[in-house]
Amino acid sequence: MYVEPIATDRVPSGVPANRDRLFLAACVSLIVTSMTFAIRAGILTELGETFAISDVQLGWVNSMAFLGFPVAMIVGGLIYNKVGPKNLMWVAFVSHMLGLVLTVYAGGFWGLIISTFFIGFANGSVEAACNPMIVDMYPDKKSEMLNKFHVWFPGGAVIGSLIANFLGASLGWQGLIWIMVIPTVTYAILIFGQEFPRSQNIVNDTGANFKGLFAPLYLFMFVCMSLTAASEFSTTQWVEKILGASGAQPLLVLALVSGLMATGRFFAGPIIHRLNPAGVLWISSILTTLGIYLLSTQSGAMIYVAAIVFAIGVCYFWPTMLGFVSEYSPQSGALGLSLLGGIGMFSMVVWNPVIGGWLEEATAAATAIGATGAEADLIAGRETLQAMIYFPIILIVLFGGLYFYMRNRPQVHADEAVLDPKAMAAPGSAR
Repeated sequence: MYVEPIATDRVPSGVPANRDRLFLAACVSLIVTSMTFAIRAGILTELGETFAISDVQLGWVNSMAFLGFPVAMIVGGLIYNKVGPKNLMWVAFVSHMLGLVLTVYAGGFWGLIISTFFIGFANGSVEAACNPMIVDMYPDKKSEMLNKFHVWFPGGAVIGSLIANFLGASLGWQGLIWIMVIPTVTYAILIFGQEFPRSQNIVNDTGANFKGLFAPLYLFMFVCMSLTAASEFSTTQWVEKILGASGAQPLLVLALVSGLMATGRFFAGPIIHRLNPAGVLWISSILTTLGIYLLSTQSGAMIYVAAIVFAIGVCYFWPTMLGFVSEYSPQSGALGLSLLGGIGMFSMVVWNPVIGGWLEEATAAATAIGATGAEADLIAGRETLQAMIYFPIILIVLFGGLYFYMRNRPQVHADEAVLDPKAMAAPGSAR
């Protein structure tokens, strides 16, 4: 049975008085991260036409964002205990600026490859810095605050997709890239001169963190994270190419999905407390499977209905996975959180070119049977989505097993975990 946390007025040691400002800076930096995904999704076709590159090459360009991300998270996780979140946030800022400027002046395929890698590295640095920092600043409500932080990934996607949809024609793709400089500079201003937490509410021994990585439960979640990320990003990153001929506006679909995800994450606390994290993940995998199936079979206005189901499904995947590990594998510390996010993004390095290949093959097959134009694109998009559905189907089995396994495990109250260091090693302590 899941135990509701007991409130406490005692402030954990090592938590700075400016933690709300740091949390705001973290949220703004995540908005930038999300906008890079949303706006790039919106200009993907235009980039292909401008630089005369194929869908497979676009897949490789997309993959650089997902490669830079895990590289930064692995490096950031390894050095977090030494350098702290402040230095990692400044690395993120510099990398964001480099990536955005180099994208505008890319000039071709390899220019896009390099600039996109920098953007991915910046995005990974944000996660490597902010996830453990938030866990450290809010040890009494880790899952709740991680969900509220990750509100701004879909929140930034709403902002980015709406900007791309309504201003893309007038600004051009270069103008859309320049817009992202504004929130990038904003989060730099917010962290300038600020005191950061001192890693007193997380396990900050790198040797102990390494040992925590080999716990069976952590390894299980590590595998699951690659599939949850593939379920979410394989759909949202290719939304324009896949749904462009469906009769719905792809960027509005992305905005709808992202808006619902942001809303759901903001109110995640009571849901997670009632269902427990494993139950949330299991239900999410079922709804995600149903959502992708509907996206692959519906057209016109029904696409928006399918998008709602999909959004509710993927809504809690990423932050709840992080929250679950911070609760049940606390020994892994910042390194564990960083590697978990890293494998999620690295999975897309593998799958993005494959998805691009699926799309090209499906288009060629549709053309071979006499379909042309929008009809061929619709057939190809549906077949590609039907291939993607296997990601969440596997998760239904894995998270179903996890739910029944976790149901009988003992829980520890939040106040015990915060005030008793020994309790931090117990399952369920982190809430």
